[in-house]
Amino acid sequence: MSLPKTLAEDVARNLVMVARLIDEDPEEAYAYSRIALRLASRVAAVREAAGFAAYATQKYAEALAEFRAARRMTGSVELWPVMADCERGLGRPERAMAMAGEPEVQKLDKAGQVEMRLVAAGARRDMGQIDAAIVTLQSPELASNSIQPWTPRLRYAYADALLEAGREDEAREWFGKALEADKDGSTDASDRLAELDGVEFVDALGDDEDETVDALGDDEDETVDAPEAAPGDAADQGERGDEPGKA
Repeated sequence: MSLPKTLAEDVARNLVMVARLIDEDPEEAYAYSRIALRLASRVAAVREAAGFAAYATQKYAEALAEFRAARRMTGSVELWPVMADCERGLGRPERAMAMAGEPEVQKLDKAGQVEMRLVAAGARRDMGQIDAAIVTLQSPELASNSIQPWTPRLRYAYADALLEAGREDEAREWFGKALEADKDGSTDASDRLAELDGVEFVDALGDDEDETVDALGDDEDETVDAPEAAPGDAADQGERGDEPGKA
């Protein structure tokens, strides 16, 4: 569907902002998607963007409705895996599993099929079927030495499932393999490995700052007497410093 030039430009600007913000500020991306949706609700790309913005903010019912609308407009099966994951988000893993067995899955490209496998494994875990989840993830793509965009996440999901099943040594091996493939840092495989190995990270910068403050305090004590604090000042400062999100 074509739009008048000015309207098309307005819609495009909002879609650009959705794409730019969806990872770092999902709520703001969602706000832009709603504007685009008001402007051009009959455009498939707008419905899809609105779906992903809602999905990023865990508004799964809304996301599923937008993805279904986009699919009706295009006839594409590309959104099938994320639609199934919305069913998981809505607490309906059985529906996600049913979708994993539908003919649409065979029409997906390789990336889509791997994504569907990840969703199906997640649905198995939702239902407490951890061994079935592990089997679901065992695939040629998992065994392949070829590194593809989906490789880190697939290996990570397998490692995480193994760990839940109590197979710690195997989990450590697969977290390591996920880390090897994860050049962009899309997973926290390194942190999971460190956790398994009992490694604790120390904030060296924070310690240095504390030592500096202590040293300055000592110097001040040697030169002048500090004024007596007014009642409540220390407590107030402690509360402000402990607020979430405060540096």
